[in-house]
Amino acid sequence: MRTFFLHLFVFAFIFSTISCSEDTKKEVIDQFEVAKSTKSRETDPSVSTAQMDELVTGNTSFALDLYSTVKETEEGNFFYSPFSISLALAMTYAGAEGTTETQMADTMEFTLPEPELHSAFNALDLDLQSRGTGDASQFRLNIANAIWGQTGYHFEQSFLDTIALNYGSGLNLLDFMADPEACRTIINDWVEEKTEDRIQDLLPEGSIGSDTRMVITNAIYFWGEWVEMFSRDMTAAGSFHKDDGTDVSVDFMHIEASYNYVEGTGYEAIELPYKGDDTSMVIIAPDAGTLAQFEATLDATLLAGIIASLSPTGMLFSMPKFEFEHRLDVKALLMEMGMEAPFDGAVADFSGLNGGHDLVITDILHKAFVAVNEDGTEAAAATAVVVGETSVPANIVDIDRPFIFLIRDKVTGTILFIGRIADPS
Repeated sequence: MRTFFLHLFVFAFIFSTISCSEDTKKEVIDQFEVAKSTKSRETDPSVSTAQMDELVTGNTSFALDLYSTVKETEEGNFFYSPFSISLALAMTYAGAEGTTETQMADTMEFTLPEPELHSAFNALDLDLQSRGTGDASQFRLNIANAIWGQTGYHFEQSFLDTIALNYGSGLNLLDFMADPEACRTIINDWVEEKTEDRIQDLLPEGSIGSDTRMVITNAIYFWGEWVEMFSRDMTAAGSFHKDDGTDVSVDFMHIEASYNYVEGTGYEAIELPYKGDDTSMVIIAPDAGTLAQFEATLDATLLAGIIASLSPTGMLFSMPKFEFEHRLDVKALLMEMGMEAPFDGAVADFSGLNGGHDLVITDILHKAFVAVNEDGTEAAAATAVVVGETSVPANIVDIDRPFIFLIRDKVTGTILFIGRIADPS
Protein backbone atom coordinates (compact mmCIF):
# COMPACT_ATOMS: atom_id res chain seq x y z
CA MET A 1 0.00 0.00 0.00
CA ARG A 2 1.53 3.35 -1.06
CA THR A 3 -1.30 5.80 -0.51
CA PHE A 4 -1.08 8.22 2.42
CA PHE A 5 -5.96 15.55 7.43
CA LEU A 6 -14.40 22.31 12.73
CA HIS A 7 -17.33 25.77 12.71
CA LEU A 8 -14.15 23.20 13.30
CA PHE A 9 -12.08 20.07 13.17
CA VAL A 10 -8.36 19.71 13.06
CA PHE A 11 -6.29 16.56 12.78
CA ALA A 12 -2.53 16.46 13.19
CA PHE A 13 -0.34 13.45 12.65
CA ILE A 14 3.16 13.75 14.04
CA PHE A 15 5.76 11.40 12.71
CA SER A 16 9.31 10.90 13.82
CA THR A 17 10.96 11.08 10.25
CA ILE A 18 12.23 14.69 2.73
CA SER A 19 14.45 14.34 0.26
CA CYS A 20 13.20 15.17 -3.18
CA SER A 21 13.26 13.04 -6.31
CA GLU A 22 12.77 14.24 -9.87
CA ASP A 23 9.01 13.85 -9.28
CA THR A 24 9.13 16.29 -6.37
CA LYS A 25 9.59 20.04 -6.53
CA LYS A 26 10.40 22.67 -3.92
CA GLU A 27 8.79 26.09 -3.79
CA VAL A 28 7.96 28.77 -1.25
CA ILE A 29 4.25 29.05 -0.39
CA ASP A 30 2.91 31.30 2.39
CA GLN A 31 6.50 31.84 3.64
CA PHE A 32 7.14 28.08 3.94
CA GLU A 33 9.48 26.08 1.78
CA VAL A 34 7.27 23.30 0.44
CA ALA A 35 8.24 19.97 -1.10
CA LYS A 36 5.48 18.83 -3.44
CA SER A 37 4.82 16.04 -5.84
CA THR A 38 4.75 17.32 -9.41
CA LYS A 39 1.25 15.86 -9.60
CA SER A 40 -1.70 18.23 -9.08
CA ARG A 41 -4.81 17.49 -7.06
CA GLU A 42 -7.47 15.63 -8.99
CA THR A 43 -10.37 18.11 -8.88
CA ASP A 44 -12.83 15.84 -10.70
CA PRO A 45 -12.08 12.34 -9.42
CA SER A 46 -13.79 9.43 -11.12
CA VAL A 47 -15.80 7.99 -8.25
CA SER A 48 -19.01 6.03 -8.76
CA THR A 49 -22.15 6.45 -6.68
CA ALA A 50 -21.59 2.97 -5.29
CA GLN A 51 -18.06 3.82 -4.19
CA MET A 52 -19.21 7.04 -2.51
CA ASP A 53 -22.04 5.22 -0.76
CA GLU A 54 -19.62 2.56 0.47
CA LEU A 55 -17.25 5.19 1.86
CA VAL A 56 -20.03 7.08 3.67
CA THR A 57 -21.51 3.84 5.01
CA GLY A 58 -18.13 2.84 6.43
CA ASN A 59 -17.55 6.29 7.91
CA THR A 60 -20.98 6.21 9.54
CA SER A 61 -20.33 2.77 11.02
CA PHE A 62 -17.03 3.99 12.43
CA ALA A 63 -18.69 7.13 13.85
CA LEU A 64 -21.19 5.06 15.79
CA ASP A 65 -18.66 2.38 16.78
CA LEU A 66 -16.52 5.14 18.27
CA TYR A 67 -19.58 6.65 19.97
CA SER A 68 -20.31 3.27 21.54
CA THR A 69 -16.76 3.13 22.91
CA VAL A 70 -16.71 6.76 24.11
CA LYS A 71 -19.97 6.42 26.08
CA GLU A 72 -18.43 3.69 28.21
CA THR A 73 -15.78 6.07 29.56
CA GLU A 74 -17.45 9.49 29.35
CA GLU A 75 -20.20 10.17 31.91
CA GLY A 76 -21.31 13.64 30.83
CA ASN A 77 -21.23 15.76 27.69
CA PHE A 78 -18.89 14.89 24.85
CA PHE A 79 -18.38 15.99 21.27
CA TYR A 80 -16.04 15.03 18.43
CA SER A 81 -15.76 14.89 14.64
CA PRO A 82 -15.81 11.35 13.26
CA PHE A 83 -15.36 12.66 9.72
CA SER A 84 -12.23 14.54 10.69
CA ILE A 85 -10.80 11.47 12.42
CA SER A 86 -11.61 9.28 9.40
CA LEU A 87 -10.06 11.72 6.93
CA ALA A 88 -6.93 12.17 9.02
CA LEU A 89 -6.42 8.46 9.47
CA ALA A 90 -7.07 7.86 5.77
CA MET A 91 -3.98 9.90 4.99
CA THR A 92 -1.98 7.93 7.53
CA TYR A 93 -3.38 4.70 6.12
CA ALA A 94 -1.66 5.54 2.83
CA GLY A 95 1.65 4.66 4.45
CA ALA A 96 0.53 1.58 6.39
CA GLU A 97 1.48 -2.00 5.48
CA GLY A 98 0.84 -5.49 6.77
CA THR A 99 -0.94 -5.94 10.10
CA THR A 100 -0.89 -2.18 10.64
CA GLU A 101 -2.82 -1.68 7.42
CA THR A 102 -5.29 -4.47 8.20
CA GLN A 103 -6.09 -3.26 11.72
CA MET A 104 -6.56 0.32 10.55
CA ALA A 105 -8.92 -0.79 7.78
CA ASP A 106 -10.94 -2.99 10.12
CA THR A 107 -11.28 -0.36 12.86
CA MET A 108 -11.89 2.59 10.56
CA GLU A 109 -14.28 0.60 8.32
CA PHE A 110 -12.14 1.30 5.24
CA THR A 111 -13.67 -1.27 2.87
CA LEU A 112 -12.69 0.23 -0.48
CA PRO A 113 -9.35 -0.91 -1.92
CA GLU A 114 -6.62 1.61 -2.55
CA PRO A 115 -6.41 3.84 -4.51
CA GLU A 116 -10.24 3.89 -4.67
CA LEU A 117 -10.44 4.83 -0.99
CA HIS A 118 -8.32 7.94 -1.41
CA SER A 119 -10.15 8.95 -4.58
CA ALA A 120 -13.46 8.61 -2.74
CA PHE A 121 -12.21 10.70 0.19
CA ASN A 122 -11.05 13.31 -2.33
CA ALA A 123 -14.46 13.38 -4.00
CA LEU A 124 -16.27 13.60 -0.66
CA ASP A 125 -13.98 16.36 0.61
CA LEU A 126 -14.47 18.41 -2.58
CA ASP A 127 -18.24 17.83 -2.47
CA LEU A 128 -18.51 18.98 1.14
CA GLN A 129 -16.50 22.10 0.41
CA SER A 130 -19.04 23.04 -2.28
CA ARG A 131 -21.77 23.47 0.34
CA GLY A 132 -23.00 26.94 1.21
CA THR A 133 -25.32 29.79 0.39
CA GLY A 134 -22.77 32.18 -1.04
CA ASP A 135 -23.10 34.29 2.10
CA ALA A 136 -20.33 33.58 4.62
CA SER A 137 -22.38 35.12 7.41
CA GLN A 138 -25.00 32.39 6.90
CA PHE A 139 -22.93 29.28 6.23
CA ARG A 140 -19.29 28.21 6.21
CA LEU A 141 -17.78 24.75 5.90
CA ASN A 142 -14.05 25.17 5.43
CA ILE A 143 -11.64 22.24 5.20
CA ALA A 144 -7.88 22.66 4.91
CA ASN A 145 -4.95 20.23 4.89
CA ALA A 146 -1.30 20.86 5.67
CA ILE A 147 1.54 18.43 6.23
CA TRP A 148 4.75 19.44 7.96
CA GLY A 149 7.91 17.42 7.25
CA GLN A 150 11.45 17.41 8.58
CA THR A 151 13.70 19.19 6.12
CA GLY A 152 16.20 16.80 4.55
CA TYR A 153 14.26 13.67 5.51
CA HIS A 154 13.22 10.99 2.98
CA PHE A 155 9.58 10.21 2.27
CA GLU A 156 8.41 7.74 -0.33
CA GLN A 157 7.45 9.29 -3.68
CA SER A 158 4.26 7.22 -3.78
CA PHE A 159 3.17 8.82 -0.51
CA LEU A 160 3.89 12.34 -1.81
CA ASP A 161 1.93 11.55 -4.97
CA THR A 162 -1.06 10.23 -3.00
CA ILE A 163 -1.38 13.24 -0.71
CA ALA A 164 -0.98 15.61 -3.65
CA LEU A 165 -3.52 13.86 -5.89
CA ASN A 166 -6.19 13.21 -3.27
CA TYR A 167 -5.66 15.66 -0.42
CA GLY A 168 -4.12 18.64 -2.22
CA SER A 169 -1.14 18.78 0.09
CA GLY A 170 2.61 18.99 -0.10
CA LEU A 171 5.07 19.03 2.78
CA ASN A 172 5.82 22.30 4.55
CA LEU A 173 9.45 21.88 5.53
CA LEU A 174 10.41 22.60 9.14
CA ASP A 175 13.45 21.72 11.24
CA PHE A 176 12.02 19.75 14.15
CA MET A 177 15.49 18.51 15.06
CA ALA A 178 16.90 22.01 15.60
CA ASP A 179 13.95 23.77 17.27
CA PRO A 180 10.87 21.63 17.97
CA GLU A 181 9.16 24.29 20.10
CA ALA A 182 9.35 26.86 17.28
CA CYS A 183 7.87 24.27 14.90
CA ARG A 184 5.07 23.55 17.37
CA THR A 185 4.20 27.25 17.50
CA ILE A 186 4.12 27.52 13.71
CA ILE A 187 1.76 24.57 13.39
CA ASN A 188 -0.50 25.77 16.21
CA ASP A 189 -0.70 29.21 14.59
CA TRP A 190 -1.79 27.61 11.31
CA VAL A 191 -4.46 25.58 13.11
CA GLU A 192 -5.80 28.64 14.93
CA GLU A 193 -6.03 30.60 11.67
CA LYS A 194 -7.87 27.84 9.80
CA THR A 195 -10.32 27.29 12.68
CA GLU A 196 -11.02 30.98 13.23
CA ASP A 197 -9.19 30.82 16.58
CA ARG A 198 -11.53 28.19 18.05
CA ILE A 199 -8.84 25.50 18.35
CA GLN A 200 -5.84 26.84 20.21
CA ASP A 201 -2.72 25.06 21.40
CA LEU A 202 -3.63 21.89 19.55
CA LEU A 203 -0.11 20.63 20.09
CA PRO A 204 0.63 21.18 23.82
CA GLU A 205 4.06 21.88 25.16
CA GLY A 206 6.31 18.86 24.82
CA SER A 207 4.22 17.16 22.12
CA ILE A 208 6.83 17.95 19.45
CA GLY A 209 10.35 16.70 19.95
CA SER A 210 13.63 16.56 18.09
CA ASP A 211 12.66 13.05 16.92
CA THR A 212 9.48 14.32 15.20
CA ARG A 213 9.64 13.82 11.48
CA MET A 214 6.21 14.77 10.20
CA VAL A 215 2.96 16.36 11.36
CA ILE A 216 -0.20 15.98 9.29
CA THR A 217 -2.85 18.59 10.03
CA ASN A 218 -6.41 19.05 8.89
CA ALA A 219 -8.71 21.84 9.94
CA ILE A 220 -12.45 21.88 9.45
CA TYR A 221 -14.60 24.80 10.51
CA PHE A 222 -18.39 24.86 10.46
CA TRP A 223 -20.82 27.71 10.91
CA GLY A 224 -24.47 27.18 10.02
CA GLU A 225 -27.30 29.66 10.51
CA TRP A 226 -30.69 28.12 11.20
CA VAL A 227 -33.27 28.33 8.42
CA GLU A 228 -35.70 29.31 11.19
CA MET A 229 -33.79 31.36 13.75
CA PHE A 230 -34.93 31.48 17.35
CA SER A 231 -35.96 34.84 18.76
CA ARG A 232 -33.74 35.95 21.64
CA ASP A 233 -36.81 37.51 23.22
CA MET A 234 -38.25 34.02 23.61
CA THR A 235 -35.19 32.57 25.38
CA ALA A 236 -35.88 31.92 29.06
CA ALA A 237 -34.59 29.83 31.93
CA GLY A 238 -36.11 26.40 32.37
CA SER A 239 -35.46 23.02 33.97
CA PHE A 240 -33.40 20.35 32.23
CA HIS A 241 -34.08 16.91 33.68
CA LYS A 242 -30.90 14.86 34.02
CA ASP A 243 -30.96 11.07 33.92
CA ASP A 244 -29.95 10.85 37.59
CA GLY A 245 -33.26 12.45 38.55
CA THR A 246 -31.91 15.90 39.35
CA ASP A 247 -32.75 19.13 37.52
CA VAL A 248 -30.52 21.99 36.39
CA SER A 249 -31.63 25.45 35.31
CA VAL A 250 -30.49 26.44 31.80
CA ASP A 251 -31.57 28.88 29.08
CA PHE A 252 -34.07 27.34 26.66
CA MET A 253 -34.70 28.64 23.13
CA HIS A 254 -38.32 28.52 21.88
CA ILE A 255 -39.90 28.67 18.42
CA GLU A 256 -43.13 27.81 16.62
CA ALA A 257 -42.23 26.22 13.28
CA SER A 258 -42.46 23.14 11.07
CA TYR A 259 -39.59 20.66 11.31
CA ASN A 260 -38.95 17.11 10.18
CA TYR A 261 -39.91 15.02 13.22
CA VAL A 262 -40.67 11.49 14.32
CA GLU A 263 -41.83 9.96 17.59
CA GLY A 264 -40.53 6.42 17.76
CA THR A 265 -40.54 3.70 20.36
CA GLY A 266 -38.68 5.17 23.28
CA TYR A 267 -37.47 8.37 21.63
CA GLU A 268 -38.26 11.57 19.74
CA ALA A 269 -36.13 12.85 16.85
CA ILE A 270 -36.13 16.21 15.12
CA GLU A 271 -34.11 17.73 12.28
CA LEU A 272 -33.17 21.42 12.31
CA PRO A 273 -31.91 22.59 8.89
CA TYR A 274 -29.20 25.15 8.29
CA LYS A 275 -29.43 27.76 5.55
CA GLY A 276 -28.67 26.25 2.17
CA ASP A 277 -30.62 23.16 3.31
CA ASP A 278 -27.67 20.84 2.57
CA THR A 279 -26.76 20.34 6.24
CA SER A 280 -28.78 19.92 9.39
CA MET A 281 -28.67 19.06 13.06
CA VAL A 282 -30.49 15.89 14.05
CA ILE A 283 -31.45 15.60 17.73
CA ILE A 284 -32.44 12.22 19.16
CA ALA A 285 -33.96 12.48 22.65
CA PRO A 286 -34.66 9.13 24.36
CA ASP A 287 -37.47 8.94 26.89
CA ALA A 288 -36.59 10.39 30.30
CA GLY A 289 -34.16 8.21 32.24
CA THR A 290 -33.40 5.87 29.32
CA LEU A 291 -30.35 7.43 27.64
CA ALA A 292 -28.00 4.56 28.49
CA GLN A 293 -30.47 1.92 27.30
CA PHE A 294 -31.07 3.78 24.03
CA GLU A 295 -27.35 4.33 23.42
CA ALA A 296 -26.81 0.58 23.72
CA THR A 297 -29.09 0.07 20.70
CA LEU A 298 -27.80 2.92 18.53
CA ASP A 299 -26.17 1.73 15.33
CA ALA A 300 -26.10 2.69 11.65
CA THR A 301 -29.28 0.76 10.88
CA LEU A 302 -31.28 2.42 13.66
CA LEU A 303 -29.95 5.86 12.73
CA ALA A 304 -30.82 5.37 9.06
CA GLY A 305 -34.32 4.27 10.04
CA ILE A 306 -34.82 7.32 12.24
CA ILE A 307 -33.68 9.73 9.53
CA ALA A 308 -35.85 8.01 6.90
CA SER A 309 -38.90 8.31 9.18
CA LEU A 310 -38.66 12.06 9.69
CA SER A 311 -41.58 14.01 8.23
CA PRO A 312 -42.73 17.67 8.33
CA THR A 313 -44.60 18.47 11.53
CA GLY A 314 -45.76 21.81 12.91
CA MET A 315 -44.85 22.32 16.55
CA LEU A 316 -43.91 24.52 19.44
CA PHE A 317 -40.26 23.55 19.93
CA SER A 318 -37.77 24.25 22.69
CA MET A 319 -34.20 23.18 23.34
CA PRO A 320 -31.35 24.38 25.55
CA LYS A 321 -28.57 26.70 24.46
CA PHE A 322 -25.15 25.18 25.11
CA GLU A 323 -21.46 25.69 24.51
CA PHE A 324 -18.53 23.55 25.59
CA GLU A 325 -15.13 22.08 24.69
CA HIS A 326 -14.15 18.46 25.03
CA ARG A 327 -10.89 16.51 24.82
CA LEU A 328 -10.90 12.91 23.67
CA ASP A 329 -8.18 10.29 24.13
CA VAL A 330 -8.48 8.85 20.64
CA LYS A 331 -5.46 6.59 20.95
CA ALA A 332 -6.90 4.70 23.92
CA LEU A 333 -10.30 4.45 22.25
CA LEU A 334 -8.92 3.08 18.98
CA MET A 335 -6.80 0.56 20.84
CA GLU A 336 -9.89 -0.62 22.68
CA MET A 337 -11.59 -0.98 19.29
CA GLY A 338 -8.82 -3.31 18.10
CA MET A 339 -6.35 -0.94 16.41
CA GLU A 340 -3.18 -1.79 18.33
CA ALA A 341 -0.43 -2.41 15.76
CA PRO A 342 0.07 1.25 14.74
CA PHE A 343 0.98 2.07 18.38
CA ASP A 344 3.34 -0.87 18.95
CA GLY A 345 6.93 -0.11 17.98
CA ALA A 346 7.69 -3.80 17.57
CA VAL A 347 4.84 -4.30 15.10
CA ALA A 348 3.96 -0.95 13.48
CA ASP A 349 4.67 -0.83 9.75
CA PHE A 350 4.53 2.59 8.10
CA SER A 351 7.11 1.69 5.48
CA GLY A 352 4.84 3.27 2.87
CA LEU A 353 5.89 6.60 4.37
CA ASN A 354 9.64 6.38 4.42
CA GLY A 355 10.59 2.93 3.13
CA GLY A 356 11.69 1.80 6.60
CA HIS A 357 10.15 0.21 9.67
CA ASP A 358 11.06 2.81 12.29
CA LEU A 359 7.83 4.84 12.63
CA VAL A 360 5.10 4.36 15.23
CA ILE A 361 2.13 6.43 16.39
CA THR A 362 2.89 7.48 19.96
CA ASP A 363 -0.30 9.41 20.73
CA ILE A 364 -3.51 10.80 19.26
CA LEU A 365 -4.96 13.93 20.86
CA HIS A 366 -8.39 15.32 20.06
CA LYS A 367 -10.15 18.52 21.10
CA ALA A 368 -13.57 19.74 19.95
CA PHE A 369 -15.76 22.80 20.40
CA VAL A 370 -19.47 23.38 19.81
CA ALA A 371 -21.79 26.33 20.43
CA VAL A 372 -25.55 26.25 19.76
CA ASN A 373 -27.55 29.46 20.11
CA GLU A 374 -30.51 31.34 18.63
CA ASP A 375 -28.69 32.09 15.36
CA GLY A 376 -27.19 28.70 14.56
CA THR A 377 -24.31 26.36 15.30
CA GLU A 378 -20.55 26.69 15.40
CA ALA A 379 -18.44 23.55 15.70
CA ALA A 380 -14.75 22.77 15.76
CA ALA A 381 -12.33 20.01 16.61
CA ALA A 382 -8.64 19.23 16.56
CA THR A 383 -6.70 15.99 16.62
CA ALA A 384 -2.98 15.38 16.89
CA VAL A 385 -1.53 12.00 16.05
CA VAL A 386 2.05 11.92 17.26
CA VAL A 387 4.27 9.44 15.47
CA GLY A 388 7.83 8.83 16.53
CA GLU A 389 10.54 6.72 15.09
CA THR A 390 9.79 3.62 16.50
CA SER A 391 -47.39 17.68 10.86
CA VAL A 392 -49.89 18.93 13.41
CA PRO A 393 -49.12 22.46 14.67
CA ALA A 394 -50.47 21.68 18.14
CA ASN A 395 -47.47 19.42 18.89
CA ILE A 396 -45.16 20.49 21.67
CA VAL A 397 -41.62 19.13 21.44
CA ASP A 398 -39.55 19.97 24.48
CA ILE A 399 -35.97 18.72 24.55
CA ASP A 400 -35.64 19.01 28.33
CA ARG A 401 -33.69 15.83 28.96
CA PRO A 402 -30.38 14.26 27.84
CA PHE A 403 -30.04 13.85 24.09
CA ILE A 404 -27.72 12.79 21.30
CA PHE A 405 -27.07 15.26 18.49
CA LEU A 406 -25.23 15.16 15.21
CA ILE A 407 -24.46 17.58 12.40
CA ARG A 408 -24.77 15.86 9.04
CA ASP A 409 -24.42 16.57 5.38
CA LYS A 410 -27.86 15.75 3.99
CA VAL A 411 -26.62 15.23 0.42
CA THR A 412 -24.12 12.44 1.14
CA GLY A 413 -25.27 11.40 4.60
CA THR A 414 -21.83 12.17 6.07
CA ILE A 415 -21.80 12.69 9.84
CA LEU A 416 -19.58 15.73 10.36
CA PHE A 417 -19.96 15.91 14.15
CA ILE A 418 -21.66 13.87 16.86
CA GLY A 419 -22.13 14.42 20.57
CA ARG A 420 -24.16 13.92 23.71
CA ILE A 421 -25.70 16.46 26.05
CA ALA A 422 -26.22 15.05 29.53
CA ASP A 423 -26.11 18.41 31.31
CA PRO A 424 -26.22 21.64 29.24
CA SER A 425 -25.39 23.75 32.28
